[in-house]
Amino acid sequence: MTATTEVLVVTEPGVYPMTADQYHADPVPGGSLSSSGARKLLPPSCPAVFHYEREHGQQPKRVFDLGHAAHRLVLGEGADIVEIPYDSYLTKAAKAERDAARFDGLTPLLTKEHEQVKAMADAIRQHPIAGPLFTPDSGVAEQALFWTDGPAGITRRALVDWTKHRGTGRLILADYKTTTDASLTGIAKAVAEHGYHQQAAWYIDGAIALDLGDQDTELVFVFQEKTAPYLVTVTQLTRDDIRRGREKNRRAIDIYANCTASGVWPAYHDGVAITSLPPWAQIRHDEEYS
Repeated sequence: MTATTEVLVVTEPGVYPMTADQYHADPVPGGSLSSSGARKLLPPSCPAVFHYEREHGQQPKRVFDLGHAAHRLVLGEGADIVEIPYDSYLTKAAKAERDAARFDGLTPLLTKEHEQVKAMADAIRQHPIAGPLFTPDSGVAEQALFWTDGPAGITRRALVDWTKHRGTGRLILADYKTTTDASLTGIAKAVAEHGYHQQAAWYIDGAIALDLGDQDTELVFVFQEKTAPYLVTVTQLTRDDIRRGREKNRRAIDIYANCTASGVWPAYHDGVAITSLPPWAQIRHDEEYS
């Protein structure tokens, strides 16, 4: 249960100031498609899952609380943080304070978690690239972009963590992500698993569509580990991976447009599927019984 969010309606393409709650509530009459929504439409998910989550929303999770709080301290935008002075949520009193904070639109953190996110923000500020990138007044936090997709005619949207002032150079978009592994290997796995190449292409396309940037627009990801020493890695994706992300996005956009027009949101498979053992299991079997 959360506090009531002021209703906001977006009917024209543009850049809009709004809270994350207003953005995620989708202020476009008839609906719009975000990057996370596009990824939810594609395997291993399916349109039925996307449709259900859009209708019912997602339940609060502690992992979201930590990420939201880190964004607040690093970017300076987002819900205020309230410290819950307990070691855990095992007691009724701690749970009650947590739930009350969420109802008031605040981000609840246990004392140890509060110290954790403050240390993470300090590590970001000390990083030679991420620190200057997120310097206050050098950019704009959490800009909501809304634009019309030409081929499909649908409205697309994005909430960009950080837009660096362009000046005389190219536009730089930045996305801050907390993670358990900020190594290059860990990041590559995360990109593949979570479709971050799709997100990068989506945000760049939004900036270009709204004339905020051009074909030289870049998106950088700032990954930070959630455990001490809170290591930070700043990375860009290759042009080829951006292309791959754009191709997957186009498939998702087409699925969304077709499902919206028909009112049918298919599950994983609507017929009788033929299922086989995964390749590794087939190999193991053949080795054991050959």
